[in-house]
Amino acid sequence: MAKPKQPPIVAELGRPETPEETFARKAESSRLYRKRKTINNLVYSLLVSLGLVIFIVAIVPRNETPVSFDVDFASEAQSAQGDFAEPLVVPQVPADWTANEAEIRTSADGVSEWYIGFLVGPKEAPTEYVGVSQGIGINPTWLLDATRERTPTGTVQVGGLDWVEYDATNLSPEDAGNRAYMLVHEQGDQAYLVYGNNKPETVTKLAELVAADLG
Repeated sequence: MAKPKQPPIVAELGRPETPEETFARKAESSRLYRKRKTINNLVYSLLVSLGLVIFIVAIVPRNETPVSFDVDFASEAQSAQGDFAEPLVVPQVPADWTANEAEIRTSADGVSEWYIGFLVGPKEAPTEYVGVSQGIGINPTWLLDATRERTPTGTVQVGGLDWVEYDATNLSPEDAGNRAYMLVHEQGDQAYLVYGNNKPETVTKLAELVAADLG
């Protein structure tokens, strides 16, 4: 009569596995297999996505000509003027100043703002940014936000008008942003803000041009 077949001895145990150990071993093997499959699928998905991005970049035509902005802000002001009784400021800027944006903005509390942004210097490589914002129907909240909640540092007279100065040129460029130096002139419920990210002299020049336009 043949002897019953004995279960194999597991080298690590020095004896046959128990049914519980066999079940645990197979379960762990299955878990590791699923884990490998998940990682493989993730890697495959990433490779497919990367390939798609490379393909899109390869087929999209690219214009090597440097981007330059030249917004006709006088025409934009003329188009928007019909919505406002107050004249929108249109400063006569130097030839090497290029408007890169001109638009009417509206704050959350309903204050309208006529904004023009200028790049100073060659169009291909401007060296500075300056901007003017004309707030219409302003309130203290709008003005506080427009001046970035900064404390005035003095008053100056430019173009025959009194301006409140906000000098933050001592801050880092990251903290000062595009309003490192600001001048603010208020007339009734309107405010004119001029500001820039570099030289106070350029901001002062823009304030002179704004004052001349207000006449």
